Amino acid sequence: PPPRALAAAPRRRTMLDLDAAIAQLRQCDVLDENEVRQLCDAAKEILVDESNVQRVDAPVTICGDIHGQFYDLLELFRVGGECPERNYLFLGDFVDRGHYSVETFLLLLALKVRHPDRITLIRGNHESRQIT
Repeated sequence: PPPRALAAAPRRRTMLDLDAAIAQLRQCDVLDENEVRQLCDAAKEILVDESNVQRVDAPVTICGDIHGQFYDLLELFRVGGECPERNYLFLGDFVDRGHYSVETFLLLLALKVRHPDRITLIRGNHESRQIT
């Protein structure tokens, strides 16, 4: 008889522990591919339901042009107050230029999923298909 093809092992999908993911990301330690997919799926559900014009409750800390400066982002939270104790509005340009674009964006995305009413993310010109 012909040799049997090996069947691919089924992927085990575990639920993303969002608090553990945030703690891991705060250490500048990226998530594995499956966790990133789950985070993106959860964020997509939230972002698809948001309108193009967002209400942002005051007081709010407005931040622009993080550009992958992960440790500057952590310092911003240290000085300005942690989310969800503070409302944050990020004006885009989360990536590019800095060494930690992926880590920076994943942390912001995880915080958005964890605290959707306390953090607002607006797409900047660096979050476009032409730039990436």
